[in-house]
Amino acid sequence: MAKLTIPAQELLRSGHSACPGCAPALAMRLMLKGLGPRTIVSIPACCWTVIDTPYPTTALGVAMLDNPIESTGASISGLRAAADALGIPDVTILGFAGDGGTADIGLQALSGMLERRTNAIYAMYDNEAYMNTGVQRSGATPLGAWTTTTPVGEGSHGKAEPKKDVMGIVLAHHPVYAATVNPSFPEDFVKKVEKARDLSGPRFFHIFAPCPPGWRYPSDQSIEIGKRATDCGVFPLYEVMDGHYHITRKGGALKPVREYFQAQGRFSHLGDADLDRVQAQVTADWNRLVRLESET
Repeated sequence: MAKLTIPAQELLRSGHSACPGCAPALAMRLMLKGLGPRTIVSIPACCWTVIDTPYPTTALGVAMLDNPIESTGASISGLRAAADALGIPDVTILGFAGDGGTADIGLQALSGMLERRTNAIYAMYDNEAYMNTGVQRSGATPLGAWTTTTPVGEGSHGKAEPKKDVMGIVLAHHPVYAATVNPSFPEDFVKKVEKARDLSGPRFFHIFAPCPPGWRYPSDQSIEIGKRATDCGVFPLYEVMDGHYHITRKGGALKPVREYFQAQGRFSHLGDADLDRVQAQVTADWNRLVRLESET
């Protein structure tokens, strides 16, 4: 019999209100499998407040509270202080926020939590736009992507600015542990979460979280989209601990970024020259990551 590599316990209940193919729902499921039941989750205004809490029920099998969209970092700092004051240091405090509430509105609270060395985990599930309010562009929206506030047409070709490097911002604060994870690679995902769970201090996860309606692809393709993103180098999987970089998935030569971009309607307006520029940037970023791994 094959040995299970992922805990069997389910802490995300069925019956939640996520869209079909929702990667953030799968991300929460895997996150809680790695952390276990001794977890308190703080969630700001985002898709997940809708997924989890249609009144009067909850989809989570752990303690959970809502917080304002800008204050996830402050919320988990307060929860950590309260748990320590009450003599329950063995509970894991998790902030689970979208890219809008992390890269944009909540960036100051995240920075404060990291600078204070709060003993908690902050996870950003990155669906690359404000999906809960109508697919508006966020700082994490990639260059060239269609959103409702970066339309495609005469005089407009999607988002004109590059994706914000949230991981770079986080690493400038010297967290105890930081990693990228992708639900399309669940073993890698859970292994990193289990590692982070057993550490003390500020920890951070950047979660790749495809959104079928916002990214304009069929809902049964989320896992495939995630695999393409990593294998093309658009979303590499790596971890950083004590300043040391470790790439956790290397599949030989990167696949062409066209395989990822052409599978999504939000990029359908991009031409060959646009994709060539993206390919050059992705290749440069990947080479830089490989060099950082070698140097550290």
